Amino acid sequence: MVLTNCATTGLEAYVPTAERPWDEARVQHLFRRIGFGAKPDEIEQALVAGPAATIDQLLTEASTRPDRPEPEWAYWDYDAFMAAEVDVFESYALWGQGFLKEAQQYGVREKLVLFWHNHFVTKYETYSCASHYYQYFKVLTDNAFGNFHDFVIEVTKTPAMLFFLNGFENTRQQPNENYARELFELFTLGVNNGYTEEDIVEASRALTGWNGWTSFCGAVEWAEWGYDPGDKTVFGRTGNFNYETLIDVLFEERGVLISEFICGKLYAYYVNRDPDTEVISAMAQTFRASGFQIMPVLRELFSSAHFFDAANEGVLVKSPLELLTSFMRQGDFGEFENSAGWGFWATANMGQYLGEPPDVAGWKGDRAWIDSNRLTLRWDFMDGFSWGVHNESEQTYPAFAKRLSGNSNSPEVIARAIVDYFVPRGLVTEEAYDIATDALKWEIPSNYYDTGQWNLDWDSASWQITVLLRHIGRMPEFQLN
Repeated sequence: MVLTNCATTGLEAYVPTAERPWDEARVQHLFRRIGFGAKPDEIEQALVAGPAATIDQLLTEASTRPDRPEPEWAYWDYDAFMAAEVDVFESYALWGQGFLKEAQQYGVREKLVLFWHNHFVTKYETYSCASHYYQYFKVLTDNAFGNFHDFVIEVTKTPAMLFFLNGFENTRQQPNENYARELFELFTLGVNNGYTEEDIVEASRALTGWNGWTSFCGAVEWAEWGYDPGDKTVFGRTGNFNYETLIDVLFEERGVLISEFICGKLYAYYVNRDPDTEVISAMAQTFRASGFQIMPVLRELFSSAHFFDAANEGVLVKSPLELLTSFMRQGDFGEFENSAGWGFWATANMGQYLGEPPDVAGWKGDRAWIDSNRLTLRWDFMDGFSWGVHNESEQTYPAFAKRLSGNSNSPEVIARAIVDYFVPRGLVTEEAYDIATDALKWEIPSNYYDTGQWNLDWDSASWQITVLLRHIGRMPEFQLN
């Protein structure tokens, strides 16, 4: 399929006008893309604050919010898990479920951490250790908004990465080129972009030395015996490079390519899969001018007229995690029993197993999330989440519908308000809204609607809204972000 980006704006700041107002639709667009959607209270606050203050608040709070408390097993080896009778796999799964809870409560930092998880890919099954998983995600979280050069250095030596791409086996006696290849190909430059096979060979020699591993789940430490102390020639420069000085050379010699590659990926993740090369080049220039700081690029992008261009609304397909998390967050529906645990395994079944991307290239995303099997799974899990909220409390949905519709007793008004709240661009035809209204009406005889007797305080209202939400969950438009 050929994609065409029809946006006509650039990175100039978005300034509300009569033609492009700062309205509920644009607030929702911002929150859907920067995180997992806006709660009703957040929409009201953003409309008053304006775009600049809202964006600043979202990014500042996300980048300064304290981390979750460190688990007691954060740096345990396997023997410590066994001595404490703590299950390693269960600890990993529970920590992943905690991430989903944070995504629903906050969202902005978690959305960016997911981007980096799918960029600096590791797979849990290769190291099978909850403490290594925690340390890896801590590196992603701590560096998500920071300096990309330093980020690359930190992720290079995290145990999860050292095991996933065989860095701990890379010694001067037995070189292993896996990490050096992916460092260039997937993490900084892009496939066949600015490096040679000889650069990979020489870089792998500089990346030796992280070989001090003594026990399963144990730390991987620097070991002088594994390091190759000889001169290496990378990108035409020769020196006794180690893992840090190699990355210095990489950024000094290939900074333009790095900036274009990373900004292109950020653009595809947050804006549109069809690249606008002029916008990406301008982002890359900001990236380089800031010394490869990530935050200035994000601030410029989210504040731009291009980001809010109508051509970029509703053009991305929700990931499984976005599908369920945004539904719960936008509705401000709280939690139902074991919703985080169910969400963790639901997203895994839909193809986004947190901690387990399919390979080193990560999840392809967007349209790849949808096939005949996964689409029906999306419907099934949306049914389950819709039912879970209703089953937890029959007051939640009616209160939500009253707020959106101004406590209307018109099924047409209520159905349209709920559809438009969850669907980025609304529905194309009036017939589609009529079908949604019929779903809401459920089995209640029509005369109760005709006379105005029915309202959102009826005992059946919560279930009726559940039926409507299940209908919305099957809409093609609902799959978009």
